[in-house]
Amino acid sequence: MKVGTLLRTLRHVRPVQWAGRLRHRLHGVRPLAYAGPTPTPTGGTAITPFLPVPPATHWDGQGRFRWLEREVAFAGAIDWEFDGEGPLWSFLLHQFHWLREPGASAERRAAVILDWIEGHPEGFGWCLDPTSFRIFNWTKVLLTPGALPEDTKLREAIVRSLASQCETLAHHLETHLLANHYFTNLAALTFAGLAFHGAAADRWLAHSAAFRGELSEQIGTDGAHYERSPMYHAALLEQVLDLLHAARISGRASDALRDTLHDAAARMLGALELFTHPDGEIALFADSAFGFAHPTAVLAAYARPLGVAPRPTDPPGLLDAAGYVRLEAVPFVLLASVAGPAPAYQPGHAHADGLGFELSVAGERVVTNTGVCEYVPGPAREASRATRCHATLELDGRDQSELWAAHRLGGRAEVRLVSAAPPHRAEATCRSWFARDTLHRRSFEAHTDGIELVDRIEGHARPVRSTLPLAPGIEPELAGGAARLRTAAGLELVVDLPGELAWSVERLPYMPAFGRCLERAALVGTGTPTARMEIRIRLA
Repeated sequence: MKVGTLLRTLRHVRPVQWAGRLRHRLHGVRPLAYAGPTPTPTGGTAITPFLPVPPATHWDGQGRFRWLEREVAFAGAIDWEFDGEGPLWSFLLHQFHWLREPGASAERRAAVILDWIEGHPEGFGWCLDPTSFRIFNWTKVLLTPGALPEDTKLREAIVRSLASQCETLAHHLETHLLANHYFTNLAALTFAGLAFHGAAADRWLAHSAAFRGELSEQIGTDGAHYERSPMYHAALLEQVLDLLHAARISGRASDALRDTLHDAAARMLGALELFTHPDGEIALFADSAFGFAHPTAVLAAYARPLGVAPRPTDPPGLLDAAGYVRLEAVPFVLLASVAGPAPAYQPGHAHADGLGFELSVAGERVVTNTGVCEYVPGPAREASRATRCHATLELDGRDQSELWAAHRLGGRAEVRLVSAAPPHRAEATCRSWFARDTLHRRSFEAHTDGIELVDRIEGHARPVRSTLPLAPGIEPELAGGAARLRTAAGLELVVDLPGELAWSVERLPYMPAFGRCLERAALVGTGTPTARMEIRIRLA
């Protein structure tokens, strides 16, 4: 790594992150044993069932687990030190999302919780990310009638372990990372504070003030999470809904907290609808994959009994703070990224995809982003973030932003929304981090007879690579300056390609889920254009 890259990365880091990183390096995470009185559940009747396990996670109720497209079967007791499938797989094991598997018995849930308490007093599972999610998941199981046996000693053991986990988390908040990690830390403590009575629960609930501050910072005025990932947005929306649920039934929430949660949930649900394609799944912008979070319809159904309805974006079709626009003209739906990496101090989930877009036609995806399949540094991680794997322009064979390691970013592209008139038109510009004398300007237009993209290179002319990554199964045929496409349902489309570039068909990766990397076709044009380039996608 070059010194310049490191300096361009570190110049955005906040002082609180520096202090948190120093503390984390010096002391690490040391589990704290809780010695006070056992907190007591607040009781109250659930308004609606908590959501079950996310769709890409499965537990057979015994010793077989499957997520990240990898299955592990423990012959006897669960090996809580298992690391054979990488750190993300192990994180998910210790997060205990799988505990909410509907088919598991109450006795088996109790057995695995007690086994973790007795067999894992320290170690990997006490990292702050799995601890935060485990607090949520164990508490939700405790609050769900019939999910655990009605055994007083069992429940006391679980609550006392939860108390230790909450105390540990409260003393080691992830201020070195901030963003969605810190959000979830504070949300977990607030959730536990709402779910229990006692002096310890009062301490946990006191973190709700900081959580409200993070809600204000991380959820923009448009309702979108500032890391610009539809996947993380959906996952955090579930946490907000869980908190609102607990606030409604516990009697421990202030009016201000309840109102803040309700307002945030309504705005986030409205933003999530903008991110959602006609097939019901999210757009794969930034670090996003299917199955990690619940689909939009499931979250909306959970929200309704809590009194939350999606608040439409204002203006419709535009997330102006996050930088996304949705254009629609039946049968075309186009979602475009019109902002750069964010937030500046933690862009670890950003991709170099400025002015990239996804397109659905008659309910089928035609142009798709890459998605993400893993967070381990290497070729797959690099490809998931690279400009050339997104539906935009690459200049000089380099990424728009300076990507390195698995979650690092040095120099950043400047992406700006110039104008937006959804549902029919938008225009934005991108200036790559290394090419300040060159500007890529792109306009998007949606009509009932097609989608029109116009690209202009302003300033210093440079070699470009224009990429249109297609949905798996669509194999383009090039002929006479155009490409013909046929979708899975038999819909025929024509892509008129600009003659300023030489076009070919390449194979690029597609990562729709963690642990899953496929190959799909992409239309790729290369050249050094000096005139405007127009791409039109229309029905045949």
